[in-house]
Amino acid sequence: MTEAAPRITVAIVGRPNVGKSTLFNRLVGKRLALVDDRPGVTRDRREGEGRLGDLVFRIVDTAGLEHADQGSLEGRMRAQTEAAIAEADVVLFMIDGRAGLTADDERFADLVRRSERPVILVANKAEGRAGMEGAYESYSLGLGDPMPISAEHGEGLGDLYDALVPFFPEQDDDEAEESEEGAPLRIAIVGRPNAGKSTLVNRLVGSERMLTGPEAGITRDSVSVDWEWRGRRVRLVDTAGLRKKARIVDKLEKLSVADAIRSIKFAEVVVLLLDAATPFEKQDLSIADLVAREGRALVFGLNKWDLVDDRGPALARAREALDRLLPQVKGALIAPLSAETGEGVDRLMAAVVKTHEVWNRRISTAALNRWLEATLERHPPPAVAGKRIKLRYGTQAKARPPSFVLFGTRTNELPESYVRYLVNGLRETFDLPGVPIRLSFRTPENPYDKK
Repeated sequence: MTEAAPRITVAIVGRPNVGKSTLFNRLVGKRLALVDDRPGVTRDRREGEGRLGDLVFRIVDTAGLEHADQGSLEGRMRAQTEAAIAEADVVLFMIDGRAGLTADDERFADLVRRSERPVILVANKAEGRAGMEGAYESYSLGLGDPMPISAEHGEGLGDLYDALVPFFPEQDDDEAEESEEGAPLRIAIVGRPNAGKSTLVNRLVGSERMLTGPEAGITRDSVSVDWEWRGRRVRLVDTAGLRKKARIVDKLEKLSVADAIRSIKFAEVVVLLLDAATPFEKQDLSIADLVAREGRALVFGLNKWDLVDDRGPALARAREALDRLLPQVKGALIAPLSAETGEGVDRLMAAVVKTHEVWNRRISTAALNRWLEATLERHPPPAVAGKRIKLRYGTQAKARPPSFVLFGTRTNELPESYVRYLVNGLRETFDLPGVPIRLSFRTPENPYDKK
């Protein structure tokens, strides 16, 4: 593993019961903070050593911010939280994505803003459409783009890693060099057991760095290797083979699989290595779906290509199977290769770099709304119960992966088939192959609606 990055202090703040202690426990890797459905369980500041990928930092859990008199218990708890904010290098301001914004969120967002500390806006409990809709409400807080996560399920931590990296100062010459040249491109190599992952890593770095052999399951820990490809810094992560869940009974294998899944969450691009003789088996599809749900860019490596005779038809069949079985990453690049002989490994890396660029792509609001206008004119949303659904405008909420929000009326009644039509249109119009596309909808608040 690489050396830990220099420490900073990160404070988690927000109103009661939004999930601060759950995130604290996940980052420290222990149940140090009590967690309960009742608000107000945390009263004192609690500190621990947080770890996220190769980042190490001091993490502070705080009491829920409440509007209270200075001399009361709640007021003293708030003073403790304000002290934590003042000492922090960066503040994670957390809201409940499912509950949406409250008056307390708005009041305390103003307090955090006045502290002049860097703020990362975190929308917790953002699983599913309801959570995402609440997350997008938080744009009105003026704290930047909301970061949807699920502290309970560990979703979105890769994005949190990316958001924290800029706050870590340079420490030594090696890190200074990395800062100047850009952080290394993080690539996880995943696949079924015995797909050739370790052999591929050895071939890429040009040495017998990983233990290999005919036996399945040699690799247990996820091991990172720093490397350089055509002048670009790369961090390769070799992972344990992922078998069907029902077949995993050994405790050590369970830990290995959990480690591999964690590597997927912290990667930028995931290379799913397939056996060219039997590509896109059920387990391959399950792994690809997991990568897409985590929002990572995906490239398929068709390994053992040196053993294939009818290469043209075989590649055509693989392409057809990919687009048919995995529409969520339609157009993903397939790189035929042989980890054993080295054939095609440069082609694989070129596909990785190209897909990484797509994953980072941003679309201007003007271009997005021109597309939306043309799309609606060509194929408007269907009427539901005799009433039209209107989509008025859209914007890109974030990249990594490309995520868009469309605003309109009655958007929660859009059929899934029409949502897929919109996603496919975005993918084709803006050339977004092989990456997950997040599309959410929001109905602007009606100022004349009585509450």
